[in-house]
Amino acid sequence: MLSVSIIIPTLNESTCLERTLRRLTLLDPPAKEVLVVDGGSEDETVVTAKRNLELFSPPAEVKVISCTRRGRSIQMNYGASLATGEILCFLHADTWVPDDLVSVIESTLADTTIACGGFISLMAGSRKTYWGISLINYLKTYCFPLLFKPHLFFRGLRLLVGDQVMFCRRSDFWDCGGFNEVLPIMEDGDLCLRLLSKGRIRMVNRIVYTSDRRVAHWGVLKAIAIYVYIGILWGIGVDTKYLKRFYQDIR
Repeated sequence: MLSVSIIIPTLNESTCLERTLRRLTLLDPPAKEVLVVDGGSEDETVVTAKRNLELFSPPAEVKVISCTRRGRSIQMNYGASLATGEILCFLHADTWVPDDLVSVIESTLADTTIACGGFISLMAGSRKTYWGISLINYLKTYCFPLLFKPHLFFRGLRLLVGDQVMFCRRSDFWDCGGFNEVLPIMEDGDLCLRLLSKGRIRMVNRIVYTSDRRVAHWGVLKAIAIYVYIGILWGIGVDTKYLKRFYQDIR
């Protein structure tokens, strides 16, 4: 059995984090460790994380870590540098996972030809599930690599993003240099490109749920336009600093 370290980068995530952590207490089997890596939250994120530590039962180990530099890639790399599991699983604070997460990860990476995996992400809120946007996010996993990098698509490239709960072997992650800390967005897609040298990228046939807060803020049509626009521009190689203008943080 491979050991799994779950790394959660946080910045002002007190609204979503408690639910995410409570879902992790239900994992069967449990993860080896859960690392909450905070980038200097100004709300109750750290308090919320520490309050939920006692809910986890051994053998799971939970740590709340302060990162002196802010940035999702920076925080995830920092968490990965402290992780002791053989597998790294990167989880956003507003995403909720199935109880058998660890088993799914282990069985996926038992295939040595697979270097990285992720889940099907459904965008949902308290009142509804956004099936249209969820479908677009599903299709982009295949369509953007096929359209813009077909030579890599047929080698196994798939475009996974953070909402899909990416996971990979720790050794492969560091062999590829980890997340590129210079990129303000699409650091996950960039990692997929580099991990392809280690094996195929796979989207497993299981679901995770992600908060609808971006769609609620933007509206459905604007959200669809932004997701598609960013994917296309990324596919043709537009600088990610430009792409970041369209994908501001929403809490």
